[in-house]
Amino acid sequence: MIRVGIVGATGYTGMELVRILDAHPGARVCYATSRRWSGKRLSEAVGHLAGAPEIVLSVFHPAEAIEAAELFFVCLPHGEAMETVGQLREADAMVVDLSADFRLADPALYEMWYGEHTRKGLLPQAVYGMPELHREKITGARLVANPGCYPTSVLLGVVPLLESGTVHSEGIVADSKSGVTGAGREPKPNLHFPEVAGNFSAYNIAGHHRHISEMEQELRRVAGGEVKLTFTPHLLPVNRGILSTIYARPVSKPDERKVVNLFAERYQDEPFVRVRGSDQPLPGLADVRGTNMCIIAPRVDSRTGTVVVISCIDNLVKGAAGQAVQNMNLITGQDEVTGLSHLPLHP
Repeated sequence: MIRVGIVGATGYTGMELVRILDAHPGARVCYATSRRWSGKRLSEAVGHLAGAPEIVLSVFHPAEAIEAAELFFVCLPHGEAMETVGQLREADAMVVDLSADFRLADPALYEMWYGEHTRKGLLPQAVYGMPELHREKITGARLVANPGCYPTSVLLGVVPLLESGTVHSEGIVADSKSGVTGAGREPKPNLHFPEVAGNFSAYNIAGHHRHISEMEQELRRVAGGEVKLTFTPHLLPVNRGILSTIYARPVSKPDERKVVNLFAERYQDEPFVRVRGSDQPLPGLADVRGTNMCIIAPRVDSRTGTVVVISCIDNLVKGAAGQAVQNMNLITGQDEVTGLSHLPLHP
């Protein structure tokens, strides 16, 4: 039984980790932190977790944390997480970091998009935590950088195309829509219910979203050369879920059957990726809500010759907490799917 700690347990991602780990047969949450709710039981701070372990929340202290747990999920904002991760790694604890602080291998790239990095020495040991790309490196790693939610949906929808040389590396467009939980639990005026309900808007467009750096890093690794991605994120008036529509220019005239088969073969052994063919319905958020699944539907626009891919995930599960538990399973030598075989929440 793995003793687990959650640093930042009362944010959306931390709460989702508690929910998933409560049913995990090989892990037990033994330590949880929250600055706002320090001294309170987890069930007092978060009412819907009343059935979870009766842990008293505390302010993070390295010595107390190491005494209580052996693997930690760090659910703190970028820039703040790196110091906590550094303290845990100094004690040789296993860490899955859900911030952006260790996703970018190049510290100069991180500082261009996010600001100063004070734990550069840890970057070489960090493994980008997408099992579909780096499973062997994740297995046995001590520090895993859990991918962002947008990058998870986009990368899974693009990688087979670039790996196979099916599309050009230039001119790829990802148009993504996310539920409001992707912005975190801290209240912000533009995320209040009256602002979001009945509304739909784009934000951080024209190359300004920080996740572009993460997506392009991984796509360069796959393509073996430069990749420039046009990425446009949107805010949906729903709680959770991401649906990405990806457009790419094929190298030669595409055949939809071959493109679907390409994805099916690439992901045939992946437990959390499903590919829908031409005779199946396109995926929607309800198909993945509450699951660690990514559903992908590749298509070809025969009129323009464009390859179009729909990629759909739950941003809090496959886009955050579920993928983090998937990584924990790999790190600790457990079956990768343990604790993650949830059917979707519907309606």
